[in-house]
Amino acid sequence: MQTAEHLGRETAYSYSDRDGDGPPILFVHGSGGSHAVWKSQRRLADRWPVVVLDLSGHGASADVDASPGFTTLAAYADDVVAVAEATDARVLVGNSLGGAVVMHVLLEREFTPDAAVLAGTGARLGVLEDLLEWLESDFERVIDFLHGEDLFFHDPDPRLVEASRNVMRETGRTVTRRDFLTCHQFDVRDRLGEIDVPVLAVTGEHDRLTPPWYHEHIAENVADGRVETIDDAAHLAMLERPAAFNEAVAAFLESLDS
Repeated sequence: MQTAEHLGRETAYSYSDRDGDGPPILFVHGSGGSHAVWKSQRRLADRWPVVVLDLSGHGASADVDASPGFTTLAAYADDVVAVAEATDARVLVGNSLGGAVVMHVLLEREFTPDAAVLAGTGARLGVLEDLLEWLESDFERVIDFLHGEDLFFHDPDPRLVEASRNVMRETGRTVTRRDFLTCHQFDVRDRLGEIDVPVLAVTGEHDRLTPPWYHEHIAENVADGRVETIDDAAHLAMLERPAAFNEAVAAFLESLDS
């Protein structure tokens, strides 16, 4: 992993390039996650260099002292912009909380990418009250819940589930709780019309955390939006159905050049 130094901290990222001649793509993970969620997107690197990062407090990145909500969202956006500038990334892809971070960048920062992909996310990301309560008292219950039917996954390989559980445990309750509280406060439904870059909203067919209509709402309300459904997948479609996810991203980026 390399690091981008900014605002007194270091954000870890990895850069993969298999002689791709397109603009680099920067992938942003969701709550309690890490860059590992994008392991199968490295296959795109023969066409577009692929950059994956760990947000502050996740994986190999130093943590940041930030209260949940806008302050945390802004800190994570700082991470994304710093890595994008270090790698010349021109496309942002965000999943779940990562999608909220990408939208924050699009709405609040001077950095303007060529395009964005918003996967398993929404313009509002309210969290179940039970889940917020469990985040205070029973982290294993949170992990069990999120790996239930049609939440993170629809019908995954058990090894994929175990790897996902382990990443959440490594991230830990404190940072994961901050992530979900930040999601709970996120709401840009009345600002989608301000987004002026092409946007692809990618939804898993069975996603109960951020259902397909969340993505249809995004596509209908940004200036240049479209939606793509990944069959037989839930919230983490990039892990569960990586070939279909990669094909959707590739088709979107190729359409921008036509």
